[in-house]
Amino acid sequence: MNGKYLFSSESVSEGHPDKICDQISDAFLDAVLEQDPDGHVACETYVTTGMVLIGGEITTNAYVDIQTLVRRVITEIGYTDSHMGFEANSVAVLNTIHDQSPDIAQGVIETEDHEQGSGDQGLMFGYASNETPELMPLPILLAHQLVQRLAAIRKDGTAPYLRPDGKSQVTIEYEDGKPKRVHTIVIAAQHNEEISLAELREKIITHVVKPICGDWIDENTIYHINGTGRFVVGGPHGDTGLTGRKIIVDTYGGMGAHGGGCFSGKDPSKVDRSASYFARYVTKNCVAAGLCDKMELQVAYCIGVARPMSINVECFGTNVIPEEQILSIIEEHFDFRPAEIIKRLNLKRPIYQKTAAYGHFGRKDPDFTWELTDAADILRKAAGL
Repeated sequence: MNGKYLFSSESVSEGHPDKICDQISDAFLDAVLEQDPDGHVACETYVTTGMVLIGGEITTNAYVDIQTLVRRVITEIGYTDSHMGFEANSVAVLNTIHDQSPDIAQGVIETEDHEQGSGDQGLMFGYASNETPELMPLPILLAHQLVQRLAAIRKDGTAPYLRPDGKSQVTIEYEDGKPKRVHTIVIAAQHNEEISLAELREKIITHVVKPICGDWIDENTIYHINGTGRFVVGGPHGDTGLTGRKIIVDTYGGMGAHGGGCFSGKDPSKVDRSASYFARYVTKNCVAAGLCDKMELQVAYCIGVARPMSINVECFGTNVIPEEQILSIIEEHFDFRPAEIIKRLNLKRPIYQKTAAYGHFGRKDPDFTWELTDAADILRKAAGL
């Protein structure tokens, strides 16, 4: 888009009710994969005042102590005070996990006579942009970093008045498709009853906003800190939470499309997760190779069938070679069959709990293999650049 325009993205803290659920679901997945890398998991979590409900379907011989796992995750997040209405040692934990349907299992389990198929039908998207070193859109990148910083100063004692729940929203001013400045920052930070709004605002701008946003902010940047004036009641005591309700937070902050399927609680045989990770890997390598400045890739699957129904790329006019040629290069160098995705990205590892807060993409973690740009040189050569 040419000219000046604004674009906003939001993130939520690890103590947000929906994110508590994502982390519990992925912690359960990790516990299964640690014992059984070939285990199949579809785990959903629901939280409210004083209660956690965990359910779903599994195919595994692994044993998971769900009571201990749930309480550990809640403790790590920081819900350790009964005054919050949700506390690790006192919450009721209800378990309704059961076996996966054999009708689904027969389509996704690889045998001598059957190639591993997709775990479901659906469409997935990947996105990358060269507007940041991480090849991520700037609004979602800063939004994640702000709530991550909120958690850091809460846990290291810099801000003991903070509680685990929180949200951020960042509006970036763009000019001719390039980010120029932070226009507006919105932060909602749960806190105890002792701190005033004025003091909280000053401390968040000093200890959170300035260290993260740096030169992107200026004297005209607008701040909205705790817009209602008070945020004492929060977490599952303030709002119920559910796995999979923050799919835009988990991906690209609304920049680029989304197929609708969430990630957390799903083992890599579920293409909602593995194909989305692979689509990010492909687009990031294409942008890193200089084939385009930004790219969105769509891939679609049918349950029980290994090869995708379609693959499509959109470069928004930033491509240096024709999109048809880029697609041909992608199809030559990347295998989108589920078993090959899992193998290439080494996805049968217990790495998923840490993906469940602060975004699945754009993070510097060696376990996040979908963030590697190890194919960029090959793609650049294939494109003749």
